[in-house]
Amino acid sequence: MRILRFVEHGQVRWGACEDDATMIRTLAADPMVSGIMYLSEEEVPLTGVKLCAPVEPRTIIGIGRNYAEHAREMGGDVPDEPVVFLVPPGAIIGPEEAIVLPQWSQEVHYEAELAVVIGKTASRVSVEDAHEAIFGYTCVNDVSARDAQRSDHQWARAKGFDTSTPIGPWIVTADSVDPANLRIQAYVNGECRQDGTTSDMLRSVDELVSYLSHGFTLHPGDVIMTGTPAGVGKLVDGDQVEVRLEGIGTLSNPVQCEII
Repeated sequence: MRILRFVEHGQVRWGACEDDATMIRTLAADPMVSGIMYLSEEEVPLTGVKLCAPVEPRTIIGIGRNYAEHAREMGGDVPDEPVVFLVPPGAIIGPEEAIVLPQWSQEVHYEAELAVVIGKTASRVSVEDAHEAIFGYTCVNDVSARDAQRSDHQWARAKGFDTSTPIGPWIVTADSVDPANLRIQAYVNGECRQDGTTSDMLRSVDELVSYLSHGFTLHPGDVIMTGTPAGVGKLVDGDQVEVRLEGIGTLSNPVQCEII
């Protein structure tokens, strides 16, 4: 099943549709909090609505260098422990919203990633039980200002600036997809720039959920960005960038320069 947020009559609503369906049924509330409760029998055409970011997380957790080839292309070693960073909720945008290149950076990169959406409170869960905390999966573009990442010696500004975290187009529930071997790609202006598989992740989804839950409590709606395969590169004004994830969908966003 797909869970999404969309605009209807000027209001943002939660919706659900079956895999590959073209009609949405409106939900009464956030399904990560209230479960899937339909508001009515009415259906809305998927093609006729504006989609929003499919989740409103209180916490967005990033994992760096979780693919060996990407770690090497960035000039770093494969880490002994997961590299963890946090992204502010204000960085999130939805499908077709513009990634705005900040004036203070000259080297902004795309990063296609699988995102995990937490569905229940999780603290100190084992790897074996971690799947029980997962609501579903979606696409995310962990847009990164590389020059700031190097000069700041930490990643908050480089990966947390406004519009730096496009996510969507919807959440595919955990029972609909196996995250262990999904093809993951980034396209810029129709050209494939990244082409990898989640089977190459150094630490699996369940391992990451368990590891993070031993550091801090995970809450429904929290998002974990699981790292990117090799092939990252620069975005410029006028680009159209897509994250494509097998079994999930395509997240597409235009790129534009900041205007002050």
